[in-house]
Amino acid sequence: MCAAAPGPLLSAGGGGGRMVTRQLSRARGEAAAAAAIGNQAHSTAAIPSKSSRKGKKVSVLYDSLEGGIAEKEETDSKRLKWEPGNWKQQLDNIREMRRNKDAPVDQMGAEKCFDTSAPPEVMRYQVLLSLMLSSQTKDQVTSAAMSRLREHGLTVDNILQTDDVTLGQLIYPVGFWKNKVKYIKQTTAILKQQYGSDVPSTVAELMNLPGVGPKMAHLLMDIAWNNVTGIGVDTHVHRISNRLKWVKKETKTPEETRAALEDWLPRDLWSEINWLLVGFGQQICLPVNPRCKECLNRDICPAAKRC
Repeated sequence: MCAAAPGPLLSAGGGGGRMVTRQLSRARGEAAAAAAIGNQAHSTAAIPSKSSRKGKKVSVLYDSLEGGIAEKEETDSKRLKWEPGNWKQQLDNIREMRRNKDAPVDQMGAEKCFDTSAPPEVMRYQVLLSLMLSSQTKDQVTSAAMSRLREHGLTVDNILQTDDVTLGQLIYPVGFWKNKVKYIKQTTAILKQQYGSDVPSTVAELMNLPGVGPKMAHLLMDIAWNNVTGIGVDTHVHRISNRLKWVKKETKTPEETRAALEDWLPRDLWSEINWLLVGFGQQICLPVNPRCKECLNRDICPAAKRC
């Protein structure tokens, strides 16, 4: 790269030359000073104050901690998420064994005991009563009692006009039939007075009705209101869930089993699981002397070895 040739002002001799040189030096000094001042101003504007820097550091630290906590919670959630081994294969096998839909629950369960031609509020009332009667009672007995009630006239007004003796004769021999007569009359009166002869549409309200427990409430929400709010756990679901080890630790009550299942079982299976396990429990996984040799899960069932 070629150097620039010196100009005439720099080559001039004598005092004039020295004066020009001093002027040039002064000009260069002023320019340098101005540049320095400008650079300092720019640097000062770019650097935040001490308090600002402190606030920014705290903000960055907070964001970092918050992000770290969120990431840790997500990691812990994934690590703590529990599900039983082989449950998908076991479920597929149960579906296959239930393929024919020929268990008592398929023909005489709560979904089959109401009059499909009745008004919606009457159908919901009949579903509620069928669930109340089904407690501690086989489906065959419940279905027969529901048939007699429907022939008698199964509406809120008609049941309120029916005396206790007649109502007892209609539902006998369902389990605890005397208590159920009392619960049916009390519940029916509440429906008439508070719900316009219809059935409540929330679990909390349903469970406030005499004789209605969590299993009935969740099943009714599914069947009558087409709203899956939880798993309906009866004696079959409770027993089989423990046999298959679908609960992290052994549960003592159906409510404990419901909470344990809902903790890991995908929500889109909650409606199906009751129907599947009830029929499976009626035909194969019996309370006493289960038919393990006929079960497709015999090689992957923790309880099969004891059968």
